[in-house]
Amino acid sequence: MSHPIVEYTSPSSWALIEDKISPFGKETITKVIKFMEEDVYPAARVAHAQLPTDPATRWKTVIPVLVDLKAKAKKLGLWNLFLSKAHYPQWGVPLTNLEYACIAEILGRGGQIASESLNCSAPDTGNMEVLARYGSPEQQKKWLVPLLNGEIRSAFSMTERFVASSDATNIRTSIRQEGNEIVINGHKWYISGAGDPRCALHLVLGKSDPNNSDKYRQQSIVIVPANHPGVKVIRPMQVFGYDDAPEGHCEVIYENVRVPLENLVLGWGKGFEIIQGRLGPGRIHHCMRSIGAAQYALDLLLQRVTDPAKKTFGKYLYEHGTVIADIAKSRAEIESARLLVLSAALQIDRAQAKGALKEIGIAKFVVPSMACQVIDRAIQAYGAEGVSQDTPLAAMYAGLRTLRIADGPDAVHIQQIGQRELKRAQAVTQRHAEIKKREKALAEKHGVKAHL
Repeated sequence: MSHPIVEYTSPSSWALIEDKISPFGKETITKVIKFMEEDVYPAARVAHAQLPTDPATRWKTVIPVLVDLKAKAKKLGLWNLFLSKAHYPQWGVPLTNLEYACIAEILGRGGQIASESLNCSAPDTGNMEVLARYGSPEQQKKWLVPLLNGEIRSAFSMTERFVASSDATNIRTSIRQEGNEIVINGHKWYISGAGDPRCALHLVLGKSDPNNSDKYRQQSIVIVPANHPGVKVIRPMQVFGYDDAPEGHCEVIYENVRVPLENLVLGWGKGFEIIQGRLGPGRIHHCMRSIGAAQYALDLLLQRVTDPAKKTFGKYLYEHGTVIADIAKSRAEIESARLLVLSAALQIDRAQAKGALKEIGIAKFVVPSMACQVIDRAIQAYGAEGVSQDTPLAAMYAGLRTLRIADGPDAVHIQQIGQRELKRAQAVTQRHAEIKKREKALAEKHGVKAHL
């Protein structure tokens, strides 16, 4: 009997990895699918309706149906599934990154509420990994445990308004020590999670040693309580007109914020090391979910083009133009991208995120672009309805297009992969020369003249 995941992915991709999935992994994936089908996917419309449109209450609302979903998920043991026990023995669950990749694809079909219902949504996932890996025992007790329990939420404060933040060495926020305190001054924006009424802490990246000759040792990360004096949430920023409430992506000013010295994470000058450790898994989690979003868009496309109520000029939509070709291209692109993501997840399991930089980087610039293309084809089939609020397609496109910028823009990842490939040039040239040398010797032995 085949696993239920093949209904959402494909028999061939599952066959490729099935022997690497533990019995617990298979059981958990099955439980996630059942929970999504029976509880989460049907709740999307209710969750949207329960979020007020009035700004006075919109940013103070905890969506009731989501609270219920989280309670049920916790009871089912579907909780913090992103945190692998192999890497975090004290805090994790017995799932590999490969197993979580399968789960995340299912979550990607349900948007934000799907991930949050299992306590697996950004930015909390990355922040929990930071605290689990780099936090002190006191920091873990105060901040990590409540995050793992789903009692609070968090924000990661890196991007700045007035600099090119894709180069983290440009960050200007000042972090300096004064006696037993750390003083933070800076102006950030697009700080995801900062609008949530449950947000209890910001992990703030800033410059603590701007004159250090090593530009990657100039930054540090500090825990700042969200309600601390001097923390000013200025406004929620919009993404293609969406505010993504109640989490939001906010402009935040830190004005003479003072926190205890023990709020420093890992140590002075460790900021760059921490963000690299944080962003690796975060990038691949986004890619995993993006596969699910693309697959869902293709499913919506199939429903639309075979709907007899939507015939034009006496024909089904699939009988027109290039619709069949669009379906085939979408299927092929999703299958190809899924293999990239599974490959990256497997490499993380084998060598941690640091040993999977190539695979993560390739997936990061390939998968969101692929998903945008698939969603765009679905939008085109739906016409005006595709760009309206009556289907999820427009919001999905906005989120996926933004992902080509978030966690490092495409151009940065492409540049890094290209430079990594160039490092192979000398070895490739030498190997080719050895083959040519053997070819020449063999030709001389047999009295053959080269024609090329």
